[in-house]
Amino acid sequence: MKGLKSGKVRDIYETDDPNELLIQVSDRVSAFDFVLNQTIPNKGELLNLMSYRWFDMMEGIVGNHIIKKGQDFTIVKKAKTLPVECIVRGYLTGSGWLEYKEKQSVCRVPLPAGLKESSKLPEPIFTPSTKSDEHDENISFERMEQIIGSVIAEKIKKYSLKIYNKAFDYAYNRGIIIADTKFEFGIYNDDIIIIDELLTPDSSRFWDKELYKEGQGQPSYDKQIIRNYLLKIEWDKTYPIPDLPQDILNKTSMKYAEVFRKLFK
Repeated sequence: MKGLKSGKVRDIYETDDPNELLIQVSDRVSAFDFVLNQTIPNKGELLNLMSYRWFDMMEGIVGNHIIKKGQDFTIVKKAKTLPVECIVRGYLTGSGWLEYKEKQSVCRVPLPAGLKESSKLPEPIFTPSTKSDEHDENISFERMEQIIGSVIAEKIKKYSLKIYNKAFDYAYNRGIIIADTKFEFGIYNDDIIIIDELLTPDSSRFWDKELYKEGQGQPSYDKQIIRNYLLKIEWDKTYPIPDLPQDILNKTSMKYAEVFRKLFK
C-alpha cells in the first residue's frame, strides 16, 4: 500500500478503495516533540483496543470513522479532517494551571478565584486549538468559528462535551478520573464524524481516583514516567536523543495496561 503520512505514533496508507485509509498504530513513543529511540511494548495494540471500546460506547452521540478493527491497524473512512483539535478540560492542570495562576482563566475562559492545582472545574470547559505537526496553538471559540464555520463549530463543541461527560462518569465509577482530553473530527458524506483515536493515554490525562489530592500534581496513566526520567537526566531536548533504560520502558507499558484493565476488564 502507498504510504501517505508517518506521524509520531501512527502511519497512514492508501487502500484499494479511494474512500478508505489504513491506519497502523505503532509502539513508538514521543516526548518533548521528539520520537524516542525505543518503543513501548504492546502500546499500539492497547491504544487501538481502548479506542475501539470508546468509539462503540459513543456511537449514540456521534458516528466515527471505523470500518474494520484490527489488532494494530484500523481500516477507516477517508474523511476530510477538520483543522482544529477539540480539547475538554474538567480539572485545572498542566498549561491550564499555569495560565490560571497568572490570569485566572484557561484559554481565555474566565474561572472563579480560589482554585488550586488539580481542582475540579465548576463544569467542563471547551478549549480548542489549531492542528500542527510542530506545536498546536490554543485559540478562542470565536477563532474556531472563523476557521471552520459557526454551524460546524457549535456541533463539535456539543459533541465534545457530551462525549467527555459520558466518558467521565463511566471512568469515575471504575476508579479513574479523566482530567482532560482532546478529540478530532472530520467530514464524511456531509456528516460530522469523530476520527483518529479516542480517550487513550496518548490523548487524555487519566488519574487514579483513590490517589487524587487537590492542590498538587497527580500521577497519571501515560508516558509521564518517560518525561520524568528525561527531566531527571537533564536532557537538553536536542539531538542525540538519549536511550531509555529497559525498566522505564517496562513501567510505561504496565501503566498503559493497568488503565485499560481498570476501565474495561
